[in-house]
Amino acid sequence: MTIRALVIDDEPLARRRLQRALAQIDGVELVGEAGNIREAAAAIAASRPNLLLLDIQMPNGTGFDLIDRLGEPLPAIIFVTAFDEYAVAAFEARAIDYVLKPVAFERIAEAVERARRALRAHEQDQRLAELQEIVATLRAELVRRDEKALTFWVNSRGQSHRISASDIVWIEAERDYARIHTESRSWLYHESLSSLAERLDPRSFVRVHRSAIIRRDRITAYQRGAFASLTALLDNGAEVRVGRTYERQIRHELKEQQAAG
Repeated sequence: MTIRALVIDDEPLARRRLQRALAQIDGVELVGEAGNIREAAAAIAASRPNLLLLDIQMPNGTGFDLIDRLGEPLPAIIFVTAFDEYAVAAFEARAIDYVLKPVAFERIAEAVERARRALRAHEQDQRLAELQEIVATLRAELVRRDEKALTFWVNSRGQSHRISASDIVWIEAERDYARIHTESRSWLYHESLSSLAERLDPRSFVRVHRSAIIRRDRITAYQRGAFASLTALLDNGAEVRVGRTYERQIRHELKEQQAAG
């Protein structure tokens, strides 16, 4: 990968020496230089480097001040300074390396190679994260399409009404039938809750009681009540009791979500 390097140092001779060192390293493009914090901030915004060779003590601030002003993601940073007492603070600022002046060309080459490895690893992590996000988006879209395709026809006052699975907030058992609750009203549907549970996508719906199924994304919280009872709170204000035989699965899912988040 190509490294786009920006040299930041208040001493012109130090900048030139760093530029000569970078010119001897394959795959490195010098995108600019700066002699103080203000110039550096402007150069970073203009050239978008992925590597900074950064002095610590400079006019109108320190190298640490510059880092505080930068947003994420940070470029890779190599501190180049005459003062070794800043080493601990430098690595706390997520520096790739810390090079003392006077700079040896071999030492700069070593630091740049370390930065290259870090940038490659970060790029791979970013690509993996982007791929995972794309896959999650596609899966969610497939679920939405499946829900729109799954419909229920209910009869009311001589009319038949179509309800898509995506319109359902929750469902409760009502004798041998099921009552489907949508945002606007509820409907009596001539099918058992167990039969509906087999038809509904478990990625979108969760059974919390032998008499209740809830759409997952409508649950805002679970509330503990008297005698260790558990209640699901929905975003429309409804409260649905969780049956004891379903609590273990609910708790397991919550732990997995907390670990992933």
